[in-house]
Amino acid sequence: MKAALLFRKMERELPYREALARVGIEAVAFTPGCSESLDQVGGILMTGGTDVDPSLYGQVPHPETEAPDRERDDYESAVMLEGISRDVPVLAICRGMQLMNVALGGTLVQHVEGHRKTVHDVELSGPLMSIYGADRIQVNSRHHQAAGAVGRDLVVTARDPADGVIEGFALPGRKFVVAVQWHPEDLIDDPVQLRLFEAFRNCF
Repeated sequence: MKAALLFRKMERELPYREALARVGIEAVAFTPGCSESLDQVGGILMTGGTDVDPSLYGQVPHPETEAPDRERDDYESAVMLEGISRDVPVLAICRGMQLMNVALGGTLVQHVEGHRKTVHDVELSGPLMSIYGADRIQVNSRHHQAAGAVGRDLVVTARDPADGVIEGFALPGRKFVVAVQWHPEDLIDDPVQLRLFEAFRNCF
């Protein structure tokens, strides 16, 4: 059982690989310029990383926005959209969630105060509530951007109750297209957090 792991080399890939391995999935690296094909895998995991290029959603860069990696943005958007069109399960984390929103026509809030390196509650609904078996869980947070206008057909499935920041999406009508803003790959020793990766695996 294999999954495409979308990341930029030299970034922190090990936690994602370990999370996948914990549920019996082998990670296959998909990076710009690689020759890998979705025919080789049963799912797609979109990882964290640098900020998405604001020009992709019609904005100029905020002073806090990182320099874009447009090659990565374009490559990962194309892989994700192909996966969705083929009904390949997709799990998107942090930057992956933001890129999913942008690729489906949404926008981002380029700078959000108070979400770097914090622990906080999120309120769940829809598929995320079913996966976690709860309507509220505690998560880690390591981001300064968030979804703004929601991309086409995406449904919000998690929010921070304190400030309303969108923390999760799902795309109805597909086998599994789920996105979260937090980093469950860093919490896999918690059986509750591992449920997200188990649910991803079960849709292969």
